[in-house]
Amino acid sequence: MERFYGFDLGDAESAVTRIIRRENDAPQVIPVQEAGSFITAYAMKRDGQLLIGEGACYDPDVLVRKLRFKSRFLTDRGARNDIKSFAAGVLGELLLSGDLVRGDDQCFYIGCPAGWSKADREEYRGIFEEAGYPPLKIVSESRAALVSACRSRHLQVGYDILSKPVLVVDIGSSTTDFAYIMSGREIELKTGGEVALGGGIMDEILLEEAIDASPDPARIRRVFSENEAWRTYCEFAARRLKEKYYSDVEYWEKEPLTQTVSIRTQLIPIRLKLTMNPEIADKLLHQRVDRLEGKSFRSVFTDSLRQVRESISDPQPELIFMTGGVSRMPELRAWCREIFPEAVVICGSEPEFSVAKGLAECGLIDEELRDFKAEIAQLIESTAVENVVKKHVGELYRSTVDSLVDPILEQVAIPVIDRWREGSIERLEEIDAILEKEIDAYLHAEEGRELLAGTVASWLKKVSTGLEEFTMPICIRHQVPFTALNLTSYLSLSDIDIRVDAANLFAIKEITWLIDAIVSVIVGLLCGGGGLALIAAGVQGILIGFVVSALVLALGRRQMQDAFLRMNLPKPMRKLMPKSYLRSRADRISGEVKANLYAKLEQEKNADITEKLVADISGQIETCLTKMAEIVEIPLG
Repeated sequence: MERFYGFDLGDAESAVTRIIRRENDAPQVIPVQEAGSFITAYAMKRDGQLLIGEGACYDPDVLVRKLRFKSRFLTDRGARNDIKSFAAGVLGELLLSGDLVRGDDQCFYIGCPAGWSKADREEYRGIFEEAGYPPLKIVSESRAALVSACRSRHLQVGYDILSKPVLVVDIGSSTTDFAYIMSGREIELKTGGEVALGGGIMDEILLEEAIDASPDPARIRRVFSENEAWRTYCEFAARRLKEKYYSDVEYWEKEPLTQTVSIRTQLIPIRLKLTMNPEIADKLLHQRVDRLEGKSFRSVFTDSLRQVRESISDPQPELIFMTGGVSRMPELRAWCREIFPEAVVICGSEPEFSVAKGLAECGLIDEELRDFKAEIAQLIESTAVENVVKKHVGELYRSTVDSLVDPILEQVAIPVIDRWREGSIERLEEIDAILEKEIDAYLHAEEGRELLAGTVASWLKKVSTGLEEFTMPICIRHQVPFTALNLTSYLSLSDIDIRVDAANLFAIKEITWLIDAIVSVIVGLLCGGGGLALIAAGVQGILIGFVVSALVLALGRRQMQDAFLRMNLPKPMRKLMPKSYLRSRADRISGEVKANLYAKLEQEKNADITEKLVADISGQIETCLTKMAEIVEIPLG
């Protein structure tokens, strides 16, 4: 994709932005009917012409006029057609102005409240698809606002925001949307994501104050009851006046801030004077209203913040990012600091465009992510991973031997000989078969598998280092942290879903061959005479009494050894060999056992099996890289 459009369709106002890849790296606001932020309204004229924006609010020659329909999407099926008509009107304006050209390589990213379900989002997406939009995606407005904050040069928040818990507070005209984002991902809140509290309530209070102060409030209310569009238009004017006041409170507290709105009727036009001053500003926040069940804006907002805080188990947000025109109000930021004293509270320079800009940037990020994944796919299709594994597979053999020999001597061989000392094994010649069975069982049991898993995990760290030659340049090109494709990080982090399962890394055939080789070598060395290798270094070293010396003199060395293996020696005689001797003897022959294993593995390992082992390990590493790439998010900063 080359062009990414962000469409923030709000309940009261909407905005459209665009990023053209490789031309402008920051989203540009596209005026619709010469307005960057335009009224969310449409009207159908008698001649079939569709009007949107400010013109739809007061044109007298219309059959249908609709406003504030997005807030009814989840509760009123009729709002679906209203959204479709308005969206079609916006699309028509973009095509007419040339800001959108059919057939271009482009897509739309359209915002929705964070609390909407997957089914709600899919239905919402279908509306725009039916209206004739290019390929599109529905994105959480809070997520888009965060993206905008991270990429804003004005805020200079930076990439580290992805590693910190963030609360996004998006104050719209009808709802306030809360989204808790941890490590770049949204986490559901008990509030359902949004609260029926918006800046529109303040606009209504401001407008009511103006009506009460007018010479003929009854006439104005009558016009509003007969024509909802004029009420909405005046609320929109009140909103603009309120935002102007809060853009520089210190100045406007000392200077009068007023605006006169002309309401055109069939009789004499009505002139309504809107006024913002400190007294009215206080009423906007603290006056109780019926729509809030007799509560004030402040009480509902702070109660919602407390509920959000209770919904977050741990950790609490370190950053609160506020968006929406109302977020300019210093009182709201102070309330956030009151409920979240440990958090830094920030607001963008143009909060009314934060969501729209973030939506377009989400499109660019997704495209960058597609390029990133394509490079990973090319790496996997090459022989790079196989070559790295093949280069290190010999180390795997040796490290496996190193890690298993001493535990086998300690956990299997010595206990078996000790059983002979205790008399539960009658003759030394029986030890051969018993040791072979016990060693095989040990290596296939959980303890042996854990030993092997630790060995493989350590070996994979070396392989991971070798793979960095190929993965690091990809990460650099796409500004992705190196750890995103580092196997070592996935072997050590307990909170990552995707991990290399070292215990199951070998195919059954290959690990069985390796275990069989270890069993045969160890049993051969230890049982080359029923465990005599553990008991003595040659016949002369057997330390179990004068009977053995007499046998050597009477029968000769070879015959004595055979007879000795078949003897059921008395238990006291067996006890003459202490356990400490067995342990020290095992330590002395450990190196010999390992050396013989190395030699056997070099002589007898099958090239086909090694190739299969390399292919199997490489395949699992490639699968892991694919999964890691799937959960990577392009840094926002």
